[in-house]
Amino acid sequence: MEVAKKSGSSWGVRHVQTFLLFLALVLAFSMRVNMSLAIVAMTDTFSDNSFEWSIQTQSVVLSSFFWGYVILQIPGGELAARYGGMILITISIAVNSAVTLIIPVAAYYGGWKLLCACRVVQGLSQGFLYPSMHNLVGKWIPLEEKSRLGTLIYAGGQLGTAFQLLSSGFIADYWGWPAIFYVNGTLGVLWTVAYVYLGAASPQTSKMISAEERLYIQTSLGHVGGHKKLKTPWKSIWTSLPFISLIVAHCGQNWGFWTLMTEMPSYMSKVLGVDIKANGAMSALPYLSIYVFSIPLSFLSDYVLKKKWLSVTVSRKVANSLGYYGPALALIGLSYAPAGDVTLAVTLLTVVVALNAGHYTGYLLVHIDMSPNFAGTLMGITNCFANIISIIAPLAAGAILNDETDASEWRKVFFVSSAVYIASNTFFLIFGTSERQKWNDDGETNETAAASDRLGTAGGSHRSYGSFDRKVFSP
Repeated sequence: MEVAKKSGSSWGVRHVQTFLLFLALVLAFSMRVNMSLAIVAMTDTFSDNSFEWSIQTQSVVLSSFFWGYVILQIPGGELAARYGGMILITISIAVNSAVTLIIPVAAYYGGWKLLCACRVVQGLSQGFLYPSMHNLVGKWIPLEEKSRLGTLIYAGGQLGTAFQLLSSGFIADYWGWPAIFYVNGTLGVLWTVAYVYLGAASPQTSKMISAEERLYIQTSLGHVGGHKKLKTPWKSIWTSLPFISLIVAHCGQNWGFWTLMTEMPSYMSKVLGVDIKANGAMSALPYLSIYVFSIPLSFLSDYVLKKKWLSVTVSRKVANSLGYYGPALALIGLSYAPAGDVTLAVTLLTVVVALNAGHYTGYLLVHIDMSPNFAGTLMGITNCFANIISIIAPLAAGAILNDETDASEWRKVFFVSSAVYIASNTFFLIFGTSERQKWNDDGETNETAAASDRLGTAGGSHRSYGSFDRKVFSP
């Protein structure tokens, strides 16, 4: 296996796939969050081509993306397993790009109702995003490289959010708010063309990969002798209290994250009096911070597990507590910040979002710890419930904010988010676990089970961390 080892230390096609998937998440999240800042410019009565939409109407527009997004989460996992992740992720970005390009026309001629319809379609197509991403990562990224390459891919969402918030204000100021959507849509089309030519569903189907690199990836992941698909144990999953704690944790994460994501630009504009260009830059800073903070945190988590300083379960819970209790306390501090103190408010918002990086090495990896065989299905289920919360959170904020210029009403919004963070993480601490669940191996052959014992779980192995016996994968 010297060839495989050599391939593991060199640049290869898997790195090209990693970069393309990273860009996919950058663009997907850019198109997901562009409305958060664009709607500030779209409803600015002092600018041309503005709309007179109430705060409640704006909240409906902001939440409409998630109406479609929740529908295809669970089916997306099954479709990815059957047809592969490449075709689904291509459809996802292509549809999002096309719809993004027509949003300005839809808003002009159809008002907020047609705009909502466009956002629903975007949400529907992005329902394929994470199931297909899990599928592709599982086929392309070797076990030894999963932490660093996986972190690079998934952190692309935060970088896309930051870039979008940073650039939207300047684009709207110089070329008008429609240009925000035209830029996003054009970049998405360019990515789609590039991925059709350079992307591949797996090393087996890639026309560019070398035989040595293909063998290295297949050997690492145990795919040399084929991969057995197991029947999903639905009853065991739905009756598992540790899994239910994952649903609660994921819902708590989405409530806090998407409340801030959708409402932060309005808070900056209405309470702090920040203009559109500075609004975007200040709104982007927290998401740049979570991107930067997530990388060393993920390596630290791997190091702690490698040294066996903490068990996997304790490590996940410590990281998740940092990601939930930290933002909860910072939000309480933000609610009492003086209304005109922009520096303090932005500092606290940055702390809130940066600390939230703990969830990447917290509950998010527990799906894989509990059941590596069904991690994609578990993620589809928790993401479905969590994004129902993503619909409710902006609507709840809109219901609370009768006067969006009143700092005391924003205090209520922040208090609710703090309470949700604290309650959801406490439930996870009590009932959550990273122990491998019995139903993960139901129906698994002895040979597959032996391979699993040697591989452990990606991102945080119970049995082996960082090294494994290659002989078990010999053809």
